[in-house]
Amino acid sequence: MADRDHQRHARLNEVAPRPQRALLAAVDIGDRGAPLAPEFAEFAALARATGVEIVGEIVQKLPHVDPATLFGSGKAREIAERCKELDVDVLMVFNDLRPRQRANLEKVVPLAIVDRTMLILDIFAQHARSREGQLQVELAQLRYRQSNLIGASAALSRLGGGVGTRGPGETKLEVDRRKIAARVTLLGRALEDVRKQRATRRSGGGRDPFVALVGYTNVGKSSLLNRLAGTGGNAFVADQPFATLDPTLRRVYLGAGRSIRLADTVGFITALPQELINAFRATLEELDAADVLLHVVDASNPDWPRQRASVEGILAELHLDAKPTLLVCNKVDRLDAAARGALPPEALQVSATANDGIDRLRDAILERLGVASAP
Repeated sequence: MADRDHQRHARLNEVAPRPQRALLAAVDIGDRGAPLAPEFAEFAALARATGVEIVGEIVQKLPHVDPATLFGSGKAREIAERCKELDVDVLMVFNDLRPRQRANLEKVVPLAIVDRTMLILDIFAQHARSREGQLQVELAQLRYRQSNLIGASAALSRLGGGVGTRGPGETKLEVDRRKIAARVTLLGRALEDVRKQRATRRSGGGRDPFVALVGYTNVGKSSLLNRLAGTGGNAFVADQPFATLDPTLRRVYLGAGRSIRLADTVGFITALPQELINAFRATLEELDAADVLLHVVDASNPDWPRQRASVEGILAELHLDAKPTLLVCNKVDRLDAAARGALPPEALQVSATANDGIDRLRDAILERLGVASAP
């Protein structure tokens, strides 16, 4: 009896582990075409999505990044002191680190150091649900660590299972490079099989036109798919970046006796890591097969023009910029009349949650497909 009481008392007094404390740091090279502020704010949001507690930020202004430590030796020492003062567990660096910069920075800052690409990979690892998604994330993680000389060094042990080490590739990062290379080859073959299976499914999809949702991460693509599909839509929805990694395909009735196959795809982000583009090639091929793309933007986000430009840039890289596309401004229920009036005139204004403009969107898709809408 006493033992049970003691155990119950111990459980009541258990303290949940505190979240990792993170210091965010960046080098601002003063690029007027790509100002740091909005992307650094987005970086902070990504960091919070991993569950860390942000305890400070440091921005170093330089004409160009320092080739040795990224920040310069003096600023690197200042960052180390700040980390010590704030009891920081992980240093999150907005700029992508080259192997030499990482190695030199680790000598000054003896903590886990996670750059932007590692952070995005970590979020993808959190959200990979299907076997395909897990394979894609693991491949991206291994390729990144392989190309950046990360894996068997002491630096990996400092990560301690926190941000940057999540996902199927966690334990595999400690093996030697030969085994990593073999694993990369194996994953590449597995995903090639996925690509072939997906192509076969597309070719056997019947006569229904194929439409794909594209857009920046967290703009409401999954909510829009669910709204268009009605009771047949059950795509996962969450107010967080990269909630959707696995493509979701639903049949949607548009009217005029016509239906489409509508696909929800992985969200984009500014400077999407090349490792992720390569790993998710099979998924992105959904876009190449589409008859029409619906480019969804979050009209309630003041930064939507930059996000729109980022997506258009990625579509151009994928040679999809000539694909028939409809611009869809989502979440307009959060805007006043003046803000709605300032949106691009060609845009379709909708709200997936408030069911605003959905019928107009259906008609526009039919029109773009060359089908007259119902009277």
